[in-house]
Amino acid sequence: MLMQGKNVLITGCRRGMGRAMVEIFAANGANIYAHAREASDAFVNDMAEVARHYNIQIWPLCFDITDYDAMKLAIKRVMGDKRPLDAVVNNAGIILNNLFQMTSEAQLRQQFEVNFFSVYLFTQYVVKLMVRHQGGSIINISSIVGEDGTLGKSAYGASKAALIAMTKSIAAELGEKGIRANCIAPGIVDTEMLLTMPAQIIEETQKATDLRRTGEPPEIAQAAIFLASDLSSYITGQTIRVDGGLK
Repeated sequence: MLMQGKNVLITGCRRGMGRAMVEIFAANGANIYAHAREASDAFVNDMAEVARHYNIQIWPLCFDITDYDAMKLAIKRVMGDKRPLDAVVNNAGIILNNLFQMTSEAQLRQQFEVNFFSVYLFTQYVVKLMVRHQGGSIINISSIVGEDGTLGKSAYGASKAALIAMTKSIAAELGEKGIRANCIAPGIVDTEMLLTMPAQIIEETQKATDLRRTGEPPEIAQAAIFLASDLSSYITGQTIRVDGGLK
């Protein structure tokens, strides 16, 4: 198993790619701090069932990632456990589909607050744990829109591009401490975010991929566990596109 006995923190675990990551990491022996924005019996019970099935431990962390006081309390709890943190996957995010000239200041700020500022500050906290143990892998979920841009996603793409730039910089700063940082840039993936896109755009995008289809959440999760594991021990500062060969 790729992550046997390792400890991983994943944000945005309730559904979609984050939920798929919980499953893949658990199947590979990792113990998981699983984040969701809101506490619910359904989420806690789901995580408990995954933990039982794979005979690992899952510790739910429930807080709004834009609530920095709540974020600090969650990190204090993790630090108080005194376990090494071997990987963090910054997966939580939101998407806005709106033309550039129709995007309000409030919408722009919301995209950056969730997709970039919260990730930046959250990573500052978790890095303290990684520095303590002289190692770890940071995986940020960006998007191909952060590299390519696309119609109607100027604010979203800008926030994801900022995440790519941040990742390259922290990789350079933290490498000497044994900490790696990489991005995954998914293409079109079958999650709830897909529901925000017109059917015609989805069909056209599928046809523009070499594989002629939409990606599945486990396919993104497999890339994440590769970057978290020792299989990628000499990879840092990179953006890995998981996009089906989108042209």
